[in-house]
Amino acid sequence: MTAPLLSVVTVVRDDLPGLLATHASLCAQGWRGFEWLVVDGGSRDGTADWLAARADEPAWWRSAPDGGPYDGMNAGLERARGRWLLFLNAGDTLAGPDTLARLAAALTACPDADFLYGDSLERGTDGRWMRKPARSHRLAFYGMFTHHQAMVYRRSLLEGLRYQPRYAIGADYAFTVGVLARASRVVRLPFAVCAFAGGGLSQRRPADGRADQTTIRREVMGLGPAACAGIVIAQCASLALRRTMAPLYEKLRYTGAGISLRF
Repeated sequence: MTAPLLSVVTVVRDDLPGLLATHASLCAQGWRGFEWLVVDGGSRDGTADWLAARADEPAWWRSAPDGGPYDGMNAGLERARGRWLLFLNAGDTLAGPDTLARLAAALTACPDADFLYGDSLERGTDGRWMRKPARSHRLAFYGMFTHHQAMVYRRSLLEGLRYQPRYAIGADYAFTVGVLARASRVVRLPFAVCAFAGGGLSQRRPADGRADQTTIRREVMGLGPAACAGIVIAQCASLALRRTMAPLYEKLRYTGAGISLRF
C-alpha cells in the first residue's frame, strides 16, 4: 500500500468524550490523505468498545494497559506509515476543517523541511477560543514554543528517537529538542494547527514540568545552573501573571479573541 502523506496519532485513556471530539474534528477535514492511529491505554469507559465498532476507521488501533501517554505515543510512532507525523491527543482538535488541507499544501511546498510548527487555539477566561502565536523554535531553550499538537515531524528523521517516559511531564519537550538537533530545515507555519483541550499533566503539575525541563536543559542542551535558574524564575513570573492577572496575560499572549470552531 502507498504510504499516506500524514499519520495522525491519538493517545487516550478513559476519555471517550475527548476521543469523540478528536474524531469529529478529523471527520470534518476536507483533505483525506492521512491515516489515523489510536493508542488506548486500557480504558474502562467504553473507549475500546467504540474503537472495536469502528475497526476499519482508524488505520490501526490498540487497547491495552501501557506505561502512560508517552509509551502510547511511542507505540503509535512505531506503527505509523505516513511520511509526516502529527500527535493529536484525545480531546484536542484541529483548528478548523481546512487545517489538514493547509498542512498538506505546506508539506508539499516544503519538500526539504524536517519539522514544521504553527500556532494553536486556547480557551480564554471567558470561554472563547483565542489564537496563541507560537514563539520561535530558536527559543526552545525556554520551553515548548508551541503546543506539541501543533508540531509536525518528518518520520524518517525520527529513526532511533523515542519519547522517554522517565520525564513524566517533559518527554515531549525532550523529544522535540532531539528533533531540532537533527533538523536541517525548520518551517514556521502561518496558521493555527490545533485547538488545545487543556487540563493535561503539564497544567495540573507545573512544578514537576519545570523540574523536567530543567533536567533536559542541563543534560540534553548543556545549559548551566545559572541559566536554568533564570529561566525557571521567568516561567514562574509568567505563570503568576496568568493566574493573578489573566486579562492582561491574554492581551499580551493571545490574538483573535472570539474564534469559532466549526465542527
